[in-house]
Amino acid sequence: MKNQVILFLVLCASFSSFGQILTPVTWSTAVEKLDDSTYKLVSTASIDSGWHLYSQTVPKKGPVPTLFEYNGIGEGFELIEATNEEEGHTVNDPVFKMTITYFEASARFEQSVRVTDKNLKKIEGFVEFMACDNSRCLPPTEVDLAFEL
Repeated sequence: MKNQVILFLVLCASFSSFGQILTPVTWSTAVEKLDDSTYKLVSTASIDSGWHLYSQTVPKKGPVPTLFEYNGIGEGFELIEATNEEEGHTVNDPVFKMTITYFEASARFEQSVRVTDKNLKKIEGFVEFMACDNSRCLPPTEVDLAFEL
């Protein structure tokens, strides 16, 4: 009976380990007020050791680039230029056989906006990204973002 209980516990532990979802990238947001109507939306990715996140500019037929979308553009705010990113690591990737820029440990992305509705309190959107380590890539993932003005 004791062996059956131990076997049961080992089986339960192994099944639960297969069901875990990898989340090597987590996101946080912040807002920097530049003047009465202009703000900088800051999205920061915290990247687990051994993993990397790709730039917004990736050649065609490469990995999925990081992409930011903001809900309600033109309905209380407008974007000022494109989303800026830090300088990452640019390498000749042997898997994709192309020059690619990626980030390790962390990455900061900034989007300047002009608020046209003084009553606007929050801007929402999402980021789509792909994370890889040295042996695998995870499918593209979308994470909701919220910026409190």
